[in-house]
Amino acid sequence: MSYLIKDTTKEERERIVKESLGNIEANCDGCMAGLAEMYEDYIDGKKELRDINMEFNARYVKGEDMEGRGTSCVM
Repeated sequence: MSYLIKDTTKEERERIVKESLGNIEANCDGCMAGLAEMYEDYIDGKKELRDINMEFNARYVKGEDMEGRGTSCVM
């Protein structure tokens, strides 16, 4: 099965995201809802899953979401 935008309908992309993330409504800390929002561009046919995941992972490689960590190497 292909998950590419060109091979799926909007309804199929919604189902793919929902099944991948699990039961979003049952979550009480709001974390999963934020993940669902992250995939809106995929559902709307604007960005592929691969691109969204790469952007998300790149923030951690750069350290943008890691407070208290320096950007310089001590070695």
